[in-house]
Amino acid sequence: MNMFFLLAVFGQLLASISQVMLKKSAQKSYPSFIREYLNVLVVGGYFLMVVSMLIAILCYDGLGYMNVIVLEPLGYIIVMFLSRYFFKEKLTANKLGGMALIILGIVVYYMV
Repeated sequence: MNMFFLLAVFGQLLASISQVMLKKSAQKSYPSFIREYLNVLVVGGYFLMVVSMLIAILCYDGLGYMNVIVLEPLGYIIVMFLSRYFFKEKLTANKLGGMALIILGIVVYYMV
């Protein structure tokens, strides 16, 4: 398996974790406007988002533009499972159907 492929999936994992961190921060109350935006969850979330973006740019060199773009929707699937774990969100039939379509689209793209 291509190292850039694994790196792209890792980048999507980082982006998904950053989204969960930002949502976790949004659910809290803060005593001041500054603390609302300068706290560990927000700064860490944006840091991971930037690292994820840099990984995606690096992967464009090894995989090509379309291959990286096709892997981007994996983030939706990862966020769905992280949300289930951290926020106790339910996995509905529509969510599972959407996840199946995403996976099917990725598989079709790489098979053709």
